[in-house]
Amino acid sequence: MTRQIDFSDVRMRGFSRRAEVPDALAWIDAHTSPLDGEAVAVDDVSGRVIIANLVAPIAVPEFDRSAMDGYALRGAETMGAGDYNPLEFTLVGHAWPGRPFDGVVPEGSAIRIMTGAPVPAELDAVVPAEYATEQDGRLTITRPMAPGQHVGRIGEDIALGSTVLAAGRRLRPQDAGVAASVGFGTLQVIRQPRVRLLVTGNEIQAPGHPKGPFEIYDANSMTLRGLVPRDGGVLESHQRLGDDPKAISEALVAPGADVILVSGGSSVGSEDHAPRLVAELGELAIHGIAMRPSSPAGMGRIGGALVFLLPGNPVSCLCAYDFFAGRAIRRLGGRPADWPYRQTRAPMLRKIVSQVGRVDYVRVKVTEQGVEPLALSGASMLSSTTRADGFVVVPAESEGHGPGSEVTVHLYDYT
Repeated sequence: MTRQIDFSDVRMRGFSRRAEVPDALAWIDAHTSPLDGEAVAVDDVSGRVIIANLVAPIAVPEFDRSAMDGYALRGAETMGAGDYNPLEFTLVGHAWPGRPFDGVVPEGSAIRIMTGAPVPAELDAVVPAEYATEQDGRLTITRPMAPGQHVGRIGEDIALGSTVLAAGRRLRPQDAGVAASVGFGTLQVIRQPRVRLLVTGNEIQAPGHPKGPFEIYDANSMTLRGLVPRDGGVLESHQRLGDDPKAISEALVAPGADVILVSGGSSVGSEDHAPRLVAELGELAIHGIAMRPSSPAGMGRIGGALVFLLPGNPVSCLCAYDFFAGRAIRRLGGRPADWPYRQTRAPMLRKIVSQVGRVDYVRVKVTEQGVEPLALSGASMLSSTTRADGFVVVPAESEGHGPGSEVTVHLYDYT
């Protein structure tokens, strides 16, 4: 249960207390559950989360079909066939995919058949073309075929009435293919969270545009615009607002977003308006978290939207998104809350020093010898995340990791 802390206006005064990471995660989990559903064309459901069990209204295949290009016949009539004992059959017709043989196949006869074509009811085996020769309406085979060989039976792939896809499954491309194979044109999936990205700071300039000598280019937006779709969200809008409290306030209360990300203006400076505005317009549940970096991060609610205050320093922004905002977006979209990063275990090469009571997010390099920490501080050094292979989390109850200790590395190359 989240401990209640009074997060009042901290501008130019600093944080008197900070929330613990587990409290922040508990608040997120208490205020997120999968959104409502929507019908989406099966062409576009990959990556989405299905709401209910998908039950097959038909069998796949719905008819006995050939698994090979060759000749359909009665398996029992091929017994004894071999290179020194070729057997002959009369060819009486052919079957193509979607165009079955029309008629009855007498004993001692066969039909030419292509892969996927219906096998006549009285036949039960297919001889592949490489084991047969055809001349003047006669078929010669040199291999015996057991009844059922090279024939796909009714329901062999999917049985009528079986559960094809379970509720809550994040759909892969092959899952969409299976849904299509049993006739579904649309599926009911969880709606993607709509995410509004608000960038504050008078010094922020859009990349590709001229900037003044003391302005900086907006790197956080590019990072966040990549992370939001990774976690299943869809960008509702992207606004650069400077440090105008009125513009920030209007953007916070505008309808249409499930999650609002505020980049910058989350700390204790005189121009850090976002925390105060969230408190005035809704609920500022948490502001200031016992972690490094990202200690100025915060979160709350305005109307039906969750608001996440992400520090302006690029590494802090990435860290706060990954720990908190990304988790909320994943949960709202029906995905697992955990990070979508692959993990590996390896020994530390150098010591990581931490402080009890604070969670540390440490960028690291993984080598054949072990794990090398790149930076313990430097929240503005975004390039450290491109040099890093991943990060190690030092829990609040630990003083760090010594050389040789096994650690879990979360790899930036996510699955």
